[in-house]
Amino acid sequence: MKLHAIAATVLAFAAFQACAAAPITHVAVYRGPAGCDDCSENVKTALLRLNPGYQVDFVGADEDIDITTQTLAHYDLYVQPGGGQDIPGALDSLGDERAEAIRNYVAKGGRYLGLCMGAYLADDNNLGLIPHAIDTEAGRPGFEVSGIDDAAVRVTWAGKPDYVFYQDGPYFPTSTAATPYQTLATYHNGDVAAARYTYKKGVVVLSGPHPEAGREWFENSDIPLDKMPRGDLFGALIHSVQE
Repeated sequence: MKLHAIAATVLAFAAFQACAAAPITHVAVYRGPAGCDDCSENVKTALLRLNPGYQVDFVGADEDIDITTQTLAHYDLYVQPGGGQDIPGALDSLGDERAEAIRNYVAKGGRYLGLCMGAYLADDNNLGLIPHAIDTEAGRPGFEVSGIDDAAVRVTWAGKPDYVFYQDGPYFPTSTAATPYQTLATYHNGDVAAARYTYKKGVVVLSGPHPEAGREWFENSDIPLDKMPRGDLFGALIHSVQE
């Protein structure tokens, strides 16, 4: 191989490495019918609480910025927030073109953060960002919640015991050689609550519960405030996206 070709290859690899390790500054947060009321706004509030310097834009069919391959290329992170129980309906509301734009964005090195419904949407039956289907944690052996009622549940998050807001979120099947991931958090029964995957050149971080939930979520659900997270669970999740 000629020297200029070798140099070009090295520069291209270095550029990819720099892109993959680039800090998060610009964040796209989905807002629309696939998300629940105020979920997108709550994500933005949680992000700005972590870092007031983040530039956070709402994206979606009814926003000033739609979800396309071209628009997502300007962002360091795409967030799909929580929603309702109708996962197929949420996917349909995104539409094929937006779903494909999200896949292309992650495949080329983008970062996807899925929270509750956003995690369900990432599975193999929907956006296809992870290699298996996921189901609800509610009713699993040893889990504290059997239905769709809001609750604070016990977790071990970034190695520390804590509580987190739970709203019919998923668990993730055991990691295997065919479906590898990094465990970020577990429920009290040992099931995985949050995980970090890779999809082609990109990163996919999924959380079953809502570490971004603010005080008002607990108050509105009549959950004692002493069961709010003590640690910075959402900050740890964002850190895992950026690694």
